[in-house]
Parts: sequence; C-alpha cells; structure tokens
Amino acid sequence: MQTVPFNFNAGKNLEILSQAAFLTTHCAGKTNVMVTAWGALGVMWKLPVFVAMVRQSRYSYQLLEETRRFSITFPYVQAAKAIAVFGQVSGRTVDKLALTGFSTRPGRTAGIPVLDVPGMHLECSVIYARLMSADKLDPAIQELWYDRQQNNYHAFFISQILDSYITP
Repeated sequence: MQTVPFNFNAGKNLEILSQAAFLTTHCAGKTNVMVTAWGALGVMWKLPVFVAMVRQSRYSYQLLEETRRFSITFPYVQAAKAIAVFGQVSGRTVDKLALTGFSTRPGRTAGIPVLDVPGMHLECSVIYARLMSADKLDPAIQELWYDRQQNNYHAFFISQILDSYITP
C-alpha cells in the first residue's frame, strides 16, 4: 500500500470514474458496493474533497445518510463482472460481494472498507449533503436524466478525503 496525494493520477482516475468506479459503504455489519460514474474530485474550504452523487432510491443513499462515510475505489484492473453486478443489483436484498467473488479490505482511516482490487482508494467523510431540486436544474438535464424516474434525484455528498493510497 502506497500513500499518495488525493490528486495523484487525477487524469487517469477521472477517466476511470467516467466509466465506473466503486463506492463502498458499511453500516451495522453490512457492506454495500455500488458503481458510480458521476462525481468530482477537487478542493473546497481548503480541503481535498470527493463529491459523490447518489440517487435517493439507492441502498447506498440510505447507508450514507446513516454513516456519512464511504470509500471510492478507482480500479486499475478490468472489473466488468463487478461493474455489472454492483451497478444492477440492490444490496438491500443481495450480498453483492458474495455474488461477484470480490472482497473488501479494512480501510486505514475512515472505518469503511475499500474494495480489494488493485487501484487507488479514497476514504471519505461527508461534510455537506444536499438533495437536488427540479427548480434549479437545467431543463435539458431534467429531461435527459430525471423525467423517466420522477422524484428520484441525486444527492450530492461533498466529502473530505481523509486518506488516499494505491494498492497493488
């Protein structure tokens, strides 16, 4: 495990994020992993941050509301099977890790596990959360992403990056 700055490999990590990264939550003994392809990496309030976007219908949303902690994994290996399962199956009723054969390893800082794959990991703690609202959204974005799923907006979880590292 190699400690690196939060913006290490930023171009590579943002390219991975645009395809599929993994957001891991853990609450009351249950770990859930979801696919995320929307997010942002940057600096706010002089803090390194990752902004996760999670729809309110997702099980991960419920866990984030409870724990306010998560990890992000940018996989540096092919993970097509995991992407399919983590992106299409609900952790409310299925153990997605068991289904994929993937596992987690303990995180170093935030008390949240990280996906045990080669890649870069961010351990995050939510410092601000906000649910989107239709009245502030560009109508073209509304039509493209939200008209088919009424009242299923994303919440923005602006999160301080507490730790960042690469695992082989």
